[in-house]
Amino acid sequence: MELSFVHVFRPPAAPDAPTLLLLHGTGGNEHDMLPLAERLSPGAGVVSPRGKVLERGMPRFFRRLAEGVFDIEDLEQRTQELAEFITQASAAYSLSTRRLVAVGFSNGANIAAATLLVRPEVLGGAILFRAMVPLVPETLPLVSQTPVLISNGRVDPLVSAEETERLAALLRSTGAEVTVSWQQAGHELTENDITSAREWLAQQSFHLR
Repeated sequence: MELSFVHVFRPPAAPDAPTLLLLHGTGGNEHDMLPLAERLSPGAGVVSPRGKVLERGMPRFFRRLAEGVFDIEDLEQRTQELAEFITQASAAYSLSTRRLVAVGFSNGANIAAATLLVRPEVLGGAILFRAMVPLVPETLPLVSQTPVLISNGRVDPLVSAEETERLAALLRSTGAEVTVSWQQAGHELTENDITSAREWLAQQSFHLR
């Protein structure tokens, strides 16, 4: 099967290990977050696609009109495209979507959040680093007990505390089990982000879902 995204795949080391869907930020690629996956969950599988949209030559997962202003029509289309890729990759690599955990940073976290709001059936959980509300669908899905970690910075110039809480409330309204982890940081990823995400992930039982 020819899959629709350039990507890296590494199988999980054990049948009950999760697989991490790595979604990079603006300017990243399919290799950028591989070291992070090793730190979050050694032995986890990895599916790491490269965003198809280019912004001044930098890969992204969807277009934006300005900083923090998204092209919603493109975002909706790209979210569906990513969800279809996840479905295809899960079939091609014999993966359970119930054990597939999105790990996104910035632009990658935003399309992961959009996927939870539009196509929640393709994800078993999500770790969202520096995420904001990507869109608000007309009809909210039921994301019953899906675990989600939002790890955002208190002094992030791009994502306010109010925006973070708005995203958490939106996801909770779908039934997701949302944990918000605050970091004394800006938009950059920190050691505390990695530590809190690793501890959160270790507490989840995706193989039982």
